[in-house]
Amino acid sequence: MNSTSTHPTSKTDADLPLSGAAGLPQRLQSLDTLRGFDMFWITGGEELVAALAAATGWGWLRGMEEQLTHPAWHGFHAYDLIFPLFIFMAGVSTPFSFDSRLAKGFSRSRLARKAIQRGLILVALGVIYNNGLFRTDYETTRFASVLGRIGLAGMFAQLIYLYSPKKLLYVWLAVILIGYWLFMAFYPVPGCGAGLFTMECNPASYFDMQFLPGRLYKKIHDPEGLMSTIPAIATGLLGIMAGQVLRIKTNELSENRKVLTLAGIGVVCIVLALLWNMVFPINKNLWTSSFVLLVGGLSFLLLSLFYWVIDVLDIRRWTFFFIVIGMNSIVIYMAHEFIDFEYTANALFGGLLEHLSDPAKAVGATLAYIMVQWALMYVLYRNKWFLKV
Repeated sequence: MNSTSTHPTSKTDADLPLSGAAGLPQRLQSLDTLRGFDMFWITGGEELVAALAAATGWGWLRGMEEQLTHPAWHGFHAYDLIFPLFIFMAGVSTPFSFDSRLAKGFSRSRLARKAIQRGLILVALGVIYNNGLFRTDYETTRFASVLGRIGLAGMFAQLIYLYSPKKLLYVWLAVILIGYWLFMAFYPVPGCGAGLFTMECNPASYFDMQFLPGRLYKKIHDPEGLMSTIPAIATGLLGIMAGQVLRIKTNELSENRKVLTLAGIGVVCIVLALLWNMVFPINKNLWTSSFVLLVGGLSFLLLSLFYWVIDVLDIRRWTFFFIVIGMNSIVIYMAHEFIDFEYTANALFGGLLEHLSDPAKAVGATLAYIMVQWALMYVLYRNKWFLKV
């Protein structure tokens, strides 16, 4: 990994990072904003909603608080979108980065090496995030991780994009999603049989118990396991398809038509997901094919909305708060595990908060926690320190 001192709005298409982590040109400021909006909810956004719901008792906030949790197994809450949306957005930047570099004479093998390097680095960072450095032995190390899935899913999606004819991307998408469904529905798990999608009896968890080294997050199941990473590749492919739409020249497809195209694809994906849910339940833990289509559809809709507001209507002033977060999304994710932001927030604002009522104190403490994190990201942003993988 390395940092760059180049301001993101000065980049050309050829300078775009493979990860999209250091920003896109200004006309796609929507992507950095959406990335920051996505990360906001896991860096204090959900705690803020919970504190506000407790302080006010408002029903709509209670409903929102419920949506910012994960279902026990089957089903979907808005919080389930955060992780796959990040994979989707990494895919969106791929056509910009790869096509520009290929046009400038970069070889496919060179880009492939970069994609593989990034994927493996994210796997390593995920292991460090889960276990720290040299703190656990091999048997108790958790190798599966959120960052590992982002790295592997993005890597394979990018390799497919590099070496497969563009018209076959939809074929790859269908093969991955249908193939995973058939595997999950018809592979007989020893002692359970076929067609069960419970935590105890499903092929993905069974294969992870057999082949994934170290410990599983839930002993008999890991939500970021090996088998369920395969359909996550399709999530990256959906992002790549969205990037292809955005990269079409304006004289071939107007900005407003791009917005409608993205939204239309999103609606189709959601309808297909709800239909598939009847036989293959929407389930984030198993990253089912219906889940891929649902979160992919919602990602298309969110991207179309952000793109329309920011890049088409040019309404940008509100984006700065989220851009500061989105420009260093991996940094804030890793820092959240290793830096005690709560201690710093309490040291700076604890005395002031003591004068408030308990409900107001909880809201204030959460706001302080969010702003301390944001302040660190702002320092990095002002100094143009952007972590690239």
